[in-house]
Amino acid sequence: MSARLDAEVLVIGSGAGGAVTAATLAEAGFDVLVVEEGPWVEQGSVTPFSLAQMDLQYRAGGVTAALGVPTVAYTEGRCAGGGTEINSGLYRRPPGEIIERWASRFRIAEFDADELDVLADEVEKVLGIGPVPGGRWGEPSDRLRRGAASLGWRHDESPRWMTYPDGGSAADGRRQSMTRTYLPRARAAGARIVTDCRVGRIEMRAGRATWATYERTTDSGIERGEIHFRHVVVCGGAIQTPAVLQRSGLHDRIGRSLAVHPTVKLTARFRDELNIPHDVPVHQVKEFAPELSFGGSASHPGLVALSLLDNWAVHGHAVESWRRIAVYYAAITSEGRGRVVAVPGLRDPLVTYRLTGRDKALLRSGLGRLALLMLHAGASDVFPNFRGAPTVRTERDIADLESRFAASRASVMTVHLCSTVPLGEDRTRCGADSFGRVHGTDNVHVNDASLLPDAPGVNPQGSVMAIALRNARRFAAQESPRG
Repeated sequence: MSARLDAEVLVIGSGAGGAVTAATLAEAGFDVLVVEEGPWVEQGSVTPFSLAQMDLQYRAGGVTAALGVPTVAYTEGRCAGGGTEINSGLYRRPPGEIIERWASRFRIAEFDADELDVLADEVEKVLGIGPVPGGRWGEPSDRLRRGAASLGWRHDESPRWMTYPDGGSAADGRRQSMTRTYLPRARAAGARIVTDCRVGRIEMRAGRATWATYERTTDSGIERGEIHFRHVVVCGGAIQTPAVLQRSGLHDRIGRSLAVHPTVKLTARFRDELNIPHDVPVHQVKEFAPELSFGGSASHPGLVALSLLDNWAVHGHAVESWRRIAVYYAAITSEGRGRVVAVPGLRDPLVTYRLTGRDKALLRSGLGRLALLMLHAGASDVFPNFRGAPTVRTERDIADLESRFAASRASVMTVHLCSTVPLGEDRTRCGADSFGRVHGTDNVHVNDASLLPDAPGVNPQGSVMAIALRNARRFAAQESPRG
């Protein structure tokens, strides 16, 4: 006999969308059950950006990719708190002009930039969003700032969801992620949180969800059963959310419009030691935004080696000087789109992505501009991350870089995934209505990055949390907990 769990509201996933949803509904009096496929990992128990963290908190150890030419590698958090536990904690609220464009193009009702600013204010207070105290950013970040200032390019510090000890630097910050903020709030309000628990599919009958199958890893083995509920909110992220819906027979505008921020990188070597293995630069360069942005990546020694791998025969020797190295990126807002398809018999979905010609050209020019930025930041050697790349030491070398570059030879990656169940009333484009209810269903909701109609050109988690708060409050106002 299979096990059975019951709840008024089942929340699948515990990242930026799921945690905010769970806390909001539990505090409104609903009986909430949160199920998370990955484990609960206490902060401080694993080193940030290390291979051990990838193995424990990333899906497939961080080795996931959207197929295409080129393949686009991506990362997903698979743990309590989702991506908020593994990313850099950099925060940007949803840009007002993007909100207005989404509202118009996708016919999103009651989607107001001023209202979302108020909600963002609330989220930022909970997360403690703010700058690094005293400007103690760390040398890799300061080099980025100084390079942009030298060129006269617009740049700024991205605030973070971090707290800092007195006199601490950026590397001393303590992440105010979902396991530190909204998930404890949800639990304090009565929500139950079950980790190591994977939902297979949702049983649908005449447009209404009745129960979901689950598989849970316990000390005594694998437990299989059903979760019965009144409402279900799917918050598994832009890859897993459409996969769950498709496995449940829901396909209309689901998983067809994946949008990402494709990113290329380079490795910059300086004359003095500056590497900070367990943190990232907080400055970003926005001179060419929203189409193109520059920033800094994690530069753990293993990741430095990985960044040199594309041209190892020529550039691999540089890994010995990793203490003088930092890794930087150029990210674009893509015109291309991808698909997420749940394949029967496979645990994870098939993901594909197609870059347009404009995207490939922008990656080329972006990498060239990033190399110029690094030279102005004081780099002695720049190692672009694509097969056959030259070493850049002077501005004259940048033309050679751009002439040799091809997206098909580059390690293109992304950490921002959106738009697989866009919200809005335009049913030719949107998989969910203006507040996240899946079109054609009575009680199936989505409340995560899947809802964003497009990649916003900034870190999307601020947008995800503000919109999740909006939608959860609308749900609470329209439904009544049974108590």
